[in-house]
Amino acid sequence: MGKSKKSKVRGVGGGDDLIDSSDADSVGSSSTALSDLSMSYATEHVGSQEFVLDKYIDALYEKRGSTREAALSQLVDAFESFILHGLVENKYATLLSLFNSSIKKGSTKEACLASRAIGLLALTVGAGSSSHEIMEESHAQLSRVLQTWPDASKMISALDCLAVVTFVGAADLAETELSLKAMWDVIHPKSGSNVGIIRKPRPPVLAAAISAWAFLLTTIGSWRINADSWKEPIAFLSTLLGAEDRAVRMAAGEALALCFELNLLDVSFGEDDDVENGGTVGSKSKLFLDMQALKAKISSLASNLSMEAGGKGADKKNLTDQRDLFQRILDFVKYGECPEESVKISGKRDVLRVSSWSELIQLNFLRRFLGRGFLKHVQENGLLQDVFDIKTDKAETLSSTDKKIFRSGEEKGRALKLNKDRRLAQERKNAVMLDLDEI
Repeated sequence: MGKSKKSKVRGVGGGDDLIDSSDADSVGSSSTALSDLSMSYATEHVGSQEFVLDKYIDALYEKRGSTREAALSQLVDAFESFILHGLVENKYATLLSLFNSSIKKGSTKEACLASRAIGLLALTVGAGSSSHEIMEESHAQLSRVLQTWPDASKMISALDCLAVVTFVGAADLAETELSLKAMWDVIHPKSGSNVGIIRKPRPPVLAAAISAWAFLLTTIGSWRINADSWKEPIAFLSTLLGAEDRAVRMAAGEALALCFELNLLDVSFGEDDDVENGGTVGSKSKLFLDMQALKAKISSLASNLSMEAGGKGADKKNLTDQRDLFQRILDFVKYGECPEESVKISGKRDVLRVSSWSELIQLNFLRRFLGRGFLKHVQENGLLQDVFDIKTDKAETLSSTDKKIFRSGEEKGRALKLNKDRRLAQERKNAVMLDLDEI
């Protein structure tokens, strides 16, 4: 779902462009710059790390678009390959301003890279006031991209970015709903503000929008939900189970499974809701019947999709994935069986396990968004460890160089504790001796 490429957004733009000699002089090749950053991390030269990062930032001020693209590509690589929280916590506002400028003024490729960089920046700084500022400052620009319907890759990048920055930075339901609405206006344009212009998103954009919407919907579980307001979205998603594009069908299926898990199709009756209350009960009863009909329709369609025949020329892997997904959805809807999945993180004991549709959707979205950087972030990014409730054996996740530093730090900590204990023991002994002297 969404972008089919797992690694970097620059792939969405149609491959990496060659950098001319002036660009190479200004920011260096990606491999060289990353090598510099790797060396500085291995030796813990913080000044060197900052120097490499500042080279990227300086290049984003350049007028030449290809230079900015090269710098953004290197920053995306760096955000994927390392946890840069300590380096960007005092630079995130500058980076955000430059990234937003690239979305607004840059080429499609530059805008895609910048959108990805903003999402990675939010994941790096983690939950708190900084990520909330990132969401607030980028929301308007990303929403404009979604409203103008530019190149498909630019829209997909904006959808992914909006989902991530809201997931990390939103402080309340109102802020989350604002982003959900912007995504829904892409999924179902008739419900948007530009009703005079009816546009249909291309299948890759539609699948990405549903995936982003579902990912963000996983965060509303703890807030009050009005079943009546979900009838139209659920009904529309059910129609997408019949879409021609398999990725759209699967994205809609996951979103509907989440709606079941969040009880969005359930209608509850209070003590005052009885047959004597006329219109109120009539409308609630109708909503109950409508939701029951939707449940039956979704179950029937899920059953058909779980057994869909391949046919000549069908993509067997994608067909198998679809059958498996809808069988899991059917098992959940009919029997309450939750989906389960596990991902080995590192060592022998560290495994990420999910056992609900909310967790599975979060896992799949973040794994796709982070690409090759997913394991690194799961191992060392506190935000993701909190999201998935991971408790890792830190020493097992580090390189040999970092292990030495980590063990050295542990030994230093133990030594400091022993010294402190000895000092406190000596102080207590002196106090006792003083008391005895006074006696």
